[in-house]
Amino acid sequence: MTKAAAIEVPAKGGFSFDLCKRNDMLLKKGVQMPPFRKTGTTIVGLIFQDGVILGADTRATEGPIVCDKNCEKIHYMAPNIYCCGAGTAADTEAVTDMVSSQLKLHRYHTGRESRVVTALTLLKSHLFSYQGYVSAALVLGGVDVTGPHLHTIYPHGSTDTLPFATMGSGSLAAMAVFESKYREGLTREEGIDLVAEAICSGIFNDLGSGSNVDVCVITKGNVEYLRNHKLPNPRTYVTAKSYSFPKPIEVLLTKVTPLREKVEVIEAGDAMEE
Repeated sequence: MTKAAAIEVPAKGGFSFDLCKRNDMLLKKGVQMPPFRKTGTTIVGLIFQDGVILGADTRATEGPIVCDKNCEKIHYMAPNIYCCGAGTAADTEAVTDMVSSQLKLHRYHTGRESRVVTALTLLKSHLFSYQGYVSAALVLGGVDVTGPHLHTIYPHGSTDTLPFATMGSGSLAAMAVFESKYREGLTREEGIDLVAEAICSGIFNDLGSGSNVDVCVITKGNVEYLRNHKLPNPRTYVTAKSYSFPKPIEVLLTKVTPLREKVEVIEAGDAMEE
């Protein structure tokens, strides 16, 4: 038998479920798997008469703690494509940055504008290969040569194509606003107001969402990023000036007591005899 034939070559393609078998063995031995951490976000998007409008809140949480009150959840993908991210912040930023670089290389190679379906395919393929362990729920929007497009991408890789969409822990509150007020042919101002209202609904009804409202308006050949478009929760202070006392403080007694060092000199006695 030759040396090359003795080497076992793994089969090509498919997934490796070795870690799944290990996890199952640990569960049978009584080892508890670490639970998924609760995340919070409200991200939305809709199609209006001239393009796509995306919106997001600006609260980043770490369990029950608010660790960032003014973060950015609308990520740049291409000059004509942006993406809102919900889930683990590190996963959403890493996935969008990776696909954004791939789209840039694709534009260099073809010399053409990136299409939204290209970004959609790259994102869903990457997330599907990790079977949901990359916690990134995305709302992808953009305008290309075929018109405006809006898609939602779930962590397992499934996608939807809708005229309006919401994702995140505050998605139910935001969807209630869209279901009752969305209509086709919205103007730019009507679309921005509706997106801001949907995000505010998530901010005020979901504990994982909060702080401010970011809006991104994408039209043919133009992108307008409205950072902190609304500030529904401004930080207020007790008083704008320093504290004031009802009357000046009176000095009742002034007495200076000098402090002198007291040194006691003890005379040495006879030496101890051995």
